[in-house]
Amino acid sequence: MSIYKFEFKKVNQQSVSMEQYKGKVLLIFNSATKCGYTKQYDAIEALYEKYHDKGLEVLDFPSNQFMNQAPGSSKEIASFCQMKFGTKFETFDKIDVNGKQAHPLFKFLRTKKAVDYPKTKPSLIDRLRGIDSIKWNFTKFLVDRNGNVVYRFSPSFTPEEMERFIKELI
Repeated sequence: MSIYKFEFKKVNQQSVSMEQYKGKVLLIFNSATKCGYTKQYDAIEALYEKYHDKGLEVLDFPSNQFMNQAPGSSKEIASFCQMKFGTKFETFDKIDVNGKQAHPLFKFLRTKKAVDYPKTKPSLIDRLRGIDSIKWNFTKFLVDRNGNVVYRFSPSFTPEEMERFIKELI
């Protein structure tokens, strides 16, 4: 299955097709507004502003699955990101990224054999949960212009560290 076959919703519940991102480099991540990694929004926005004209799109999917760190409605989360971090990329409707109710896009992303950074041995929790699960908020994926999931970055891997990989795909 191609990444371009998936649909998801904007915060206003309007459907969006991944088709509209064909030919773009995509940074896709799950987020939360009350997480220690929330400060990464500043650097993600900086990458978006620097590389958007060169073909980078950022897709932000809030998820409340990790210790309820994404409280509030999708509209409230999007507004928070715009007001506090000046985000210009779109924050989409809140979704699940793990479990039976996981959004199909994230089920797809989780199973792709992307290069994982940083390279670490799976923890006991990872092995119990399933190696393809999302570990925490701000797990990030880079998708090339052909729709291939090329890289997967752990939450602690900073957007600044990702820049060289974005340059490679732009």
